[in-house]
Parts: sequence; C-alpha cells; structure tokens
Amino acid sequence: MSSCIKETTNLDIIFACDGAASVGQVGNQVARELINRSVDARMCCTAAVGAGSEPHVNIGKNARHVIAINGCANKCVSKIMEQRGVKVDCDYTISEMGVKKVPTLDFDEEDVKSIAKKIADEAGLNLNKKS
Repeated sequence: MSSCIKETTNLDIIFACDGAASVGQVGNQVARELINRSVDARMCCTAAVGAGSEPHVNIGKNARHVIAINGCANKCVSKIMEQRGVKVDCDYTISEMGVKKVPTLDFDEEDVKSIAKKIADEAGLNLNKKS
C-alpha cells in the first residue's frame, strides 16, 4: 500500500459514488472512463475512506487534486471526504447534470461520455491516453 500512496502525490484522485441507483452507477462509470483515458488520474476507494482506512485517507490528502463524483443530492462522497479531512477540489453531482435518479442499475452510455467530457474539461484532466 505504501507504494500506492507515494504514486498518488502527483496525480488527480477520483472518489466516486457507486450507489444502488442509476446516478450512482453513472458516477462510477464516469470515474472509470476518466481514469481509463487520463494519464494522470486514478480512482481510490470511497468506502475505505469512509471506514477510516488511514492509507486511503492519506491518498486523498496527498493527491494533487481530489475530484468527488456524487450520485445524488445526498452527496455521500463529498461528506465522507469532509469527515475524513480530505480537501475536495472539484465536486460534481450526477443528478444535477441531467441524469434522473431511478432505483435501477441501468444507465445510458451517452450520459457517461458527455458527463466524463464535462468533468475532464472543467477539472483540467489530460485525456490523451488511449482507452
């Protein structure tokens, strides 16, 4: 784990919702799209930060930038980061980006692509890596 922490100091770290609704699934898929295409971004486990795992909390604290992708207005990801002292630099909520929250795991891939592009542009992510 120590090499994971050391390798994150010059990276943008994405914490994403993976909740049991459409917007949570979109949030997780957007994060995956971003890290698969970015040369300088990685995901970190939001649940581990919520559980107080010190190595995971430190990944957030040592990141170049922290991007929180919440699924809905509950903003669980952002609240977890705040509770653990991780500063969020870019905060997004999928349900505020045109995706309706429904209690299914279904989502539209076009929503994922358009939201990923919007977040990448606003957060300044370098998406030069081939997916």
